[in-house]
Amino acid sequence: MTQLIEQLNSIVGKAAVITDPQEVTPYATDWRKRYFSMPLAVVKPASTAEVAAVVKLCAATRTAIVPQGGNTGLCGGATPLAAEDAGRFVSSGAQIVLKLSRLNRVRAVDPVSNTITVEAGCVLAKLQQAAAAAGRLFPLSLAAEGSCEIGGNLSTNAGGTAVLRYGNARDLVLGLEVVLPDGQIWDGLRGLRKDNTGYDLKQLFVGAEGTLGIITAAVLKLFPRARAKATALVALESPARALELLSHLQGACGDRLTGFELMSAFCLSLVAKHYPATRLPFTQVHPQYVLLELSDTASAENLDATLQEALAKAAERSLVLDAAVAANEAQAAALWALRENIPEAQVHEGQQIKHDISVPISRIAEYIAVTDAELERAFPGVRMVTFGHLGDGNLHYNIAPPAGADEGAFMARASEVSRVVHDSVARFSGSISAEHGLGQYKRDEILRYKSPLEMELMRRIKAALDPRGIMNPGKVL
Repeated sequence: MTQLIEQLNSIVGKAAVITDPQEVTPYATDWRKRYFSMPLAVVKPASTAEVAAVVKLCAATRTAIVPQGGNTGLCGGATPLAAEDAGRFVSSGAQIVLKLSRLNRVRAVDPVSNTITVEAGCVLAKLQQAAAAAGRLFPLSLAAEGSCEIGGNLSTNAGGTAVLRYGNARDLVLGLEVVLPDGQIWDGLRGLRKDNTGYDLKQLFVGAEGTLGIITAAVLKLFPRARAKATALVALESPARALELLSHLQGACGDRLTGFELMSAFCLSLVAKHYPATRLPFTQVHPQYVLLELSDTASAENLDATLQEALAKAAERSLVLDAAVAANEAQAAALWALRENIPEAQVHEGQQIKHDISVPISRIAEYIAVTDAELERAFPGVRMVTFGHLGDGNLHYNIAPPAGADEGAFMARASEVSRVVHDSVARFSGSISAEHGLGQYKRDEILRYKSPLEMELMRRIKAALDPRGIMNPGKVL
């Protein structure tokens, strides 16, 4: 192993190879502190050529590579396997973390073609800012955007709050540069909207969580920057009413409807509890809330009028109980803070069993009603922390222990709780992972829900591209 470290030093420089256990620890731990395992080293290349040289060396020595960006993932996809798992997946037993944060340049912005070319280590917020400086919008937006990196976003096919209008990360990719498991560099950095010349290779790597190769750069779509936004918080009786409101607004506002976020009353009670400065714009508590946003290149006055008229008609149809429309950017930011603070409020409240699921949009209300009832029967008193991107069928369907219950004892039953949730998802023709990926957290769970043929096809692709099995082993498959 000493020889391998020396060879890595010669490729990226001694300062970019970290082996001291204290310095390695932050890279060996996932964001949720669920997984921890010490790699042989953390390697920080500064260019695609250096990534390729490191991969070629690891292929020759059968050293496993765990690609890592901002390390904000929620399923353990960017941290090394524990020793007991490594024995199943890592032939040599050795793993390195390949940290891509030094590949952080914005290589090009083309406002005419509406594209931006960036390296994998570019922080999402920096990418957004570069697009804005060119008068354009890069629409991928999520809570971790100040620290997550675009390579990780693409590797997990990140979603976020604007999927309703712009799609997932997969929909924003035009071209990729990828280092393959043998160290070859595939230059697919083409900014074409149409390229019908065979298999769409780039889509193999989006959502693959680094198991087929390492994304080092990408050409991404940009959009006209909105001149105006209109934001509102709407109170409703139920998720079923929220679906009716979604359909109504899509008809009234078209693709100007950018965000449509469902939040239960309990979610907002946690935010109010743990963020005392929070103020809800309503005098009474309502069962459900939707945070919605319109955006357009037209004037703010036109957009505000469109929203006001749409909400007035929704009220006439008894779809909404109350509504508060932001009068300025500060009020809009305060409304968005209600949604964005839910995950942190959950952390402050204590441990919860979390799920990132999707079902057909038309069946979301039914799914919530049926699954809530099943969980109450099986685990009386559980508290549901349900929120998410209703407009694209994605719920963060989380379960807190009953008030006053033994938290540790409840968490010990996490697999039983998740089985109820995921089996219900399957009955509703949904997915147990909407935007967080599988990682090592759901690697074995997915076997219950994907067909044997699907799993076999995935294994064939993995074997064809990574026959040595060195690329992020034990994740996804």
